[in-house]
Amino acid sequence: MANSPEHERVLELQDLIVGTRNVAEFLERLSVMAAGALTRATSGTIECGVTLKQRRRTFTVAGSSPKAVLLDEIEQRMGDGPCINALRTMTPVLLGDVATDPRWPEYQKVLEDEGCRATLGVPLELGEDAAAALNFFAFESGVFTPAVLQEAVEFADLAAGAVRLAVRLGSAQTLADDLAAAMANRTSIDLACGVIMGQNRCSQAEAMAILTKVSSNRNQKLRVVAAELLANLAGGDVRTHFDA
Repeated sequence: MANSPEHERVLELQDLIVGTRNVAEFLERLSVMAAGALTRATSGTIECGVTLKQRRRTFTVAGSSPKAVLLDEIEQRMGDGPCINALRTMTPVLLGDVATDPRWPEYQKVLEDEGCRATLGVPLELGEDAAAALNFFAFESGVFTPAVLQEAVEFADLAAGAVRLAVRLGSAQTLADDLAAAMANRTSIDLACGVIMGQNRCSQAEAMAILTKVSSNRNQKLRVVAAELLANLAGGDVRTHFDA
């Protein structure tokens, strides 16, 4: 194993653990590392989000780029997709082409509007009461070949041990703060979707698509757009209307 790619990856993961200040920073750098590993294995650019599952709820906790976070949050808001299914089954789930796969039509339409053509969810086993998944995004269909899928699974197997160790080494308060922040962001987005549903008389999926489109057009994170909408509403005057 010495000097092998696997050995080098283990060392890189160890460096991540000792070189980051908290669990949130570790997961963000892990997502960058994961995206890089699959980008090198394909002919196109791959982005990666990290989803955490705890007490049957899932949250986007990190991403290799703002675009990765946005794409991961779309699936969490819609409540279903490859990554969430990977966490349910604890097996990799592939969406090879958003234009032809019949499983998640509303979710796939939003992905296609964002330029994402394929996704791959790969679970990480963390323990009895928590799990995580790497949510890979490709901007061309057909890039998640069997060889790339195997690369993703091998990376996830190594990463799972590093994530478990990072969580153990991190203070309980740091982890609690990370989860509390994720919960607060999710709540803000839920409330913002409710406002949009009332304004536009649309479904939750349609409201999420509108919110996501605004986020993309403004180049702002989804939670920032949601927070601004709610701040305007709390002031008694909803100045920004998200019309389709």
